[in-house]
Amino acid sequence: MTPALTPASGPAGADGPCRTSSAASEPASGGVDPGAGTGGRRVRLAAALVLTGTCGLLAACGTTPAPGAAPTKTVTIQASPAAPGAPPTQPVGSTPVSQAGPPGCLANGLQASLGAGQGTAGTLYQVVVLTNTSASTCTLYGYPGVSFVTGEGGSTVGAPATRNPVDPTTLVTLAPGGQANMLLGVHDAGAYPPSACQPTSVDWLRIYPPGDYGSDYVQYQTQTCSNAAEQILTTTPMRAGAGSASA
Repeated sequence: MTPALTPASGPAGADGPCRTSSAASEPASGGVDPGAGTGGRRVRLAAALVLTGTCGLLAACGTTPAPGAAPTKTVTIQASPAAPGAPPTQPVGSTPVSQAGPPGCLANGLQASLGAGQGTAGTLYQVVVLTNTSASTCTLYGYPGVSFVTGEGGSTVGAPATRNPVDPTTLVTLAPGGQANMLLGVHDAGAYPPSACQPTSVDWLRIYPPGDYGSDYVQYQTQTCSNAAEQILTTTPMRAGAGSASA
């Protein structure tokens, strides 16, 4: 009779499904091997071959990578450094940005006064002087803001002055007591149609130093257009000294 093969016991592992059954490889305890002889050896050899083949298949299955699995890749991204020597961004304003030097002049450290005046056909040219009354050196650069007003601290009358580029824009440095000037052009309001101009009398000019929200005032009597669509005033950039009325 051919002996029955005993299934492998225990969990799968190194000595689980690949371990041969003791019934197939060991004689029955307490008696003679029932498979003694040529027939018994053939049965044991066949069982050993079957188990060896099974182990080979399991080993092959254990080394096969899972379908669709891909090796992990690590990507390192480095930020590009700033280009060497690139200049920093500077704010835009009427006063040039500098690393050192006197600050811009402020209205509360300046006094406005009238300088020389000269009339031509249809336009009066009037110098307005700003004097540094502070104890520190300061600078002026660019165009001032100029308009007619109803009085000190009053409201604007007509249109503010437009820029007249007759003179180049330069940095003016004022020591204490130093002076700078602008040249105003005041067009004759009587040359405009009254219905368009809406003429009115004014007595004051308001001056904003370049780059400052504070203002100074100076008395100046004339006729202007209250209609802001009509342009009466022009101004040059700040110039060094007391100035001249020559346009």
